[in-house]
Amino acid sequence: MALSLKEKKAIVAEVAEVAANAHSAVVAEYIGLASNDMNNLRAQARTGGVYLRVVKNTLAKRALEGTDFACMNETLVGPMILAFSQEDPGAAARVLKEFAKGNDKLVVKGLSVSGQLLPATELDRLANLPTKDQAISMLMSVMQAPVTKLARTLNEVPGKMVRTVAAVRDAKQAS
Repeated sequence: MALSLKEKKAIVAEVAEVAANAHSAVVAEYIGLASNDMNNLRAQARTGGVYLRVVKNTLAKRALEGTDFACMNETLVGPMILAFSQEDPGAAARVLKEFAKGNDKLVVKGLSVSGQLLPATELDRLANLPTKDQAISMLMSVMQAPVTKLARTLNEVPGKMVRTVAAVRDAKQAS
């Protein structure tokens, strides 16, 4: 069924708005993927904070013009699905990587972060980026380490004195 010009403009506007606010994007080929599998992928994407959309390549190229993801135009060949990370940069990569483990029909063709096109081999690296909460907890543990070491060091002085006094007492009792 052909789309009217109004519908095409609406799709382009929607994808352009999502792309303007996204942290990263992943393009994947879905040839031979069953509709139930596609529905499962969409459900995983919703829970992961990922915008997932099948768009005609000409419309996708128009939507990506003027965004950081314009570099992905060369990867838009054949039936493609666009996944945009809305919450953190690695969300789309994590969702597609996890889904591709069980479905060999989904093949990642490229990804983009901050206007830079990356090959599909970089999917693991992007998927392993920590989430915002994980990054904050890592930062806090690094910030807390010096204070913890100082407290342990200061606590060691009285502890050593107590052990020394106990050793002297034991030596006097033994003699």
